[in-house]
Amino acid sequence: MQKPRVVVGISGATGFQYGVKALQLLKELGVETHLVMSKAAELTREHETDFKRDDVIALADVFYPTGALGASISSGSFRTAGMIVAPCSMHTLAAIATGVTDNLLTRAADVTLKERRPLVLMTRETPLHLGHIRNMASVTEYGATVFPPVPALYAGPGSIDQIVTHSAARAIGLLGFETSALPRWGETLSAINAES
Repeated sequence: MQKPRVVVGISGATGFQYGVKALQLLKELGVETHLVMSKAAELTREHETDFKRDDVIALADVFYPTGALGASISSGSFRTAGMIVAPCSMHTLAAIATGVTDNLLTRAADVTLKERRPLVLMTRETPLHLGHIRNMASVTEYGATVFPPVPALYAGPGSIDQIVTHSAARAIGLLGFETSALPRWGETLSAINAES
């Protein structure tokens, strides 16, 4: 039986760590990952993290340059369980919302939508103007899930890594992959059942 495949896109918004964490969690689950990073993501990696490019690429089973428009992930006949863009810049969101597929990341997202596969966009920008909100509405109408990585303070995170892990675990859960790294309200976290 073929391993499940997930396309992981990392764009240039702040929060490069979300993409790395998604790759790490999917690797732990035995999911085959296909990575594409935008040029702006490379700049964010350098500015925000100590991650080396080769170390990030090594987390994926397959890596593609953004200009490789003929790559396997650019075709709907290449079967995947879906795609996550973590983080998803407003530029990438706008390209997906308007069907502009001028690089492999946006082409792979477009293919994911046309094949009716799950697409999770960890949009990363605040505050939002109306154009951002309209683009979010558009991709939602097309079938994507907009998932801003808002910290889940109810989980009592003790570190930035725990905040990042929680958001990345929730996002890959939307693709159908469960990880023990995700504390769940009323399951591993106690729910408040008393009336106020």
